[in-house]
Amino acid sequence: MTAPRRAAVLGSPIAHSLSPVLHRAAYAELGLRDWSYDRFEIDEAALPGFFEQLGPEWAGLSLTMPLKRAVIPLLDQISETAASVEAVNTVVFTEDGRRVGDNTDIPGMVAALRERGIEQVGTAAILGAGATASSALAALARICTGEVVAYVRSEARAAEMRQWGERLDVEIRTADWADAAEALRFPLVVATTPAGTTDALGSAVPERPATLFDVLYDPWPTELAARWSAYGGAVVSGLDLLVHQAVLQVERMTGRIPAPLDAMRKAGEHALADRRAH
Repeated sequence: MTAPRRAAVLGSPIAHSLSPVLHRAAYAELGLRDWSYDRFEIDEAALPGFFEQLGPEWAGLSLTMPLKRAVIPLLDQISETAASVEAVNTVVFTEDGRRVGDNTDIPGMVAALRERGIEQVGTAAILGAGATASSALAALARICTGEVVAYVRSEARAAEMRQWGERLDVEIRTADWADAAEALRFPLVVATTPAGTTDALGSAVPERPATLFDVLYDPWPTELAARWSAYGGAVVSGLDLLVHQAVLQVERMTGRIPAPLDAMRKAGEHALADRRAH
């Protein structure tokens, strides 16, 4: 009989996280009956103490805000992908006891777009300039051959995005949020803003929109995504991103490839449907 293995998602707040649903669905599909996946409300101050008490049964951790940068000093190594945006959302504990950090958000975005047939675009727009926007820019660095325009609310945010563009070797231009309706005419629009922020843009969706990647998943659909779909545009959701990045986490933590994408997506869809019903 194999020894039980543990994994969990950490963050604050964490009660809303769908990660336990997705990872547990993967374990069930893979027959990993001795694996468990939990959630812990952990902030930056509590993170070092949490790491200190972890035993050899731990296989990995998923990290959400505000821990993606706070965890880096606690690790032995981080991947080039994680280093490129100074953000770790996945920690794998190796057999020799090392703590290795990675970022599955970036390849998860690329995989979610590829699933919808988006392998490459000439230009793209990003709505917002927070932490998710830097991951989006890193994903676009892999698929966008031309300019990326980021629509932001302040010059400070604009400067941050230009710095990320230089670091990631992406041709980037920043524009004022007041002109965000212009973004909707790009072949790919990535909305990285909090719930409600893009609602006012719904009325500006063109008659023949291309592809919208809206990183939100609850509430869903957003006003922008609903209008986009109504006009026949392709929409990639935050659940698509969440599932694809979780697939990569499961593969890294368990060593089982491929992880069961369809089973994980169905579990996530059912969990969101239950939330809306209540």
